[in-house]
Amino acid sequence: MALTDHHDVFIGSSGAGWTFVVLNRPLRNAARILTAARFTAREHQGRTLYLLPPETAEDAHERAGVAAYGLMAHALDLVDLAWTTRQHGANPSRESDVTLRFTDHAVTTTAATGQADAILVQHGLIPAGAKRHYALPSGLGERAALSAVVRAEAHLYADGISVRTDLGIAITQDILPTPTSPGAAPAPPPTTQVQRRSRRRPPRARPPQARRRGRRTAAPN
Repeated sequence: MALTDHHDVFIGSSGAGWTFVVLNRPLRNAARILTAARFTAREHQGRTLYLLPPETAEDAHERAGVAAYGLMAHALDLVDLAWTTRQHGANPSRESDVTLRFTDHAVTTTAATGQADAILVQHGLIPAGAKRHYALPSGLGERAALSAVVRAEAHLYADGISVRTDLGIAITQDILPTPTSPGAAPAPPPTTQVQRRSRRRPPRARPPQARRRGRRTAAPN
């Protein structure tokens, strides 16, 4: 299974700042809810992804929040690990206090502040050699590791510690919306009805007979 397949709704971010939503089961009105929040639907490998581009990252937290609130009316099994949905993380170039990274069969983290150490240990991460470097035990399954990261991320955020979760997922060119993708093409401008001008015909010239008609002619002598 992929990392995004363990919950009904998975919200995450790519390294370049795209916010994405994955639905793992049909939800009523899901497409309408997401497109109303300005997500774009994109077909990829037989499934639909919903994408929010990084140029809207300054208010991605609001749009994703609106979408999540609507989806939670139909599914409570929702995970949000998108750093772009956090107001403090709207800038992709800004360094966070804690970075959680998913790599092949491992979860590691780097903390820039000692305030996060106790929280990371509380949620199962253990020191990994270098100072303020931690990792989850390698024996954990993917779902258990994901749950540990969700709990740690929520705890850090609640304590005012900025955190970014690197899912190791890239929004590559074959996934990006194109102008022909559903919802990606801009709405055409309203058409204005062109008023036709009626061409007035010039008056017809009167034939010579008509011009002479009605004239009196002198009687011949």
